[in-house]
Amino acid sequence: MVDLASEMAALAERLGPPPGAVARLVQFVASAAGAGTSTVAREFAREMAKTARRGVWLVELDLMKGEQHAHLDADRATYGRVGDGGRASPSDAMFFTVTPPIKTAKGELWPDVRYLAAHPVGESRWWVTRFRREALRPGQTAQILSDPAYWDALRSHADYVVVDAPSADRSAAAKAVAPFMDANVLVVAADDRDVAASTTLRDEIVAMGGRCAGVVLTRAPAAPPAFLRKMLY
Repeated sequence: MVDLASEMAALAERLGPPPGAVARLVQFVASAAGAGTSTVAREFAREMAKTARRGVWLVELDLMKGEQHAHLDADRATYGRVGDGGRASPSDAMFFTVTPPIKTAKGELWPDVRYLAAHPVGESRWWVTRFRREALRPGQTAQILSDPAYWDALRSHADYVVVDAPSADRSAAAKAVAPFMDANVLVVAADDRDVAASTTLRDEIVAMGGRCAGVVLTRAPAAPPAFLRKMLY
């Protein structure tokens, strides 16, 4: 495991504390796969959970991948035990929809909220979401919604909601939810020479009404020693 505690604490300081009685929503996204977005999002959530009073939610937008839950569950020595899944929304709101809908034995529509579980992680007050792929029927697909309802519902139940988005070259999910985040942070590998792709992603997020708060630089060289960089636009 890469220890990013000091870098994530520095990022939190730059972003500022949660705004009063509601959570701060922070999305991490890269222009291309392989930049380390999931690692950064996970370690940011872990660091924030150390002092969180109401807790931290780590929400994975890449529904079919399920990487965050699997990673945490496989490394209990580091993160602690991952508990059983529970309801992942304080309301019926959800950030995705599953189509075509199916009906229960009573003839009622199976709600989207039933496809997502929230699992407690270790002794800290944080939860990781897991999309219940096993509940899908043949032919069903899930699509991320550009709707603030789910994110607004979570605000009063956490200090931070940390969103791990799939890379922009694979999915438009990050751009769909970007306007509802308090901060969108780009993850860029130091050895990635395609600066234009990250710049384009930044501009697209801003054009959709999202706030691009800066950049986390991964795989940085030994000098300068700091892993984390914030680049103001």
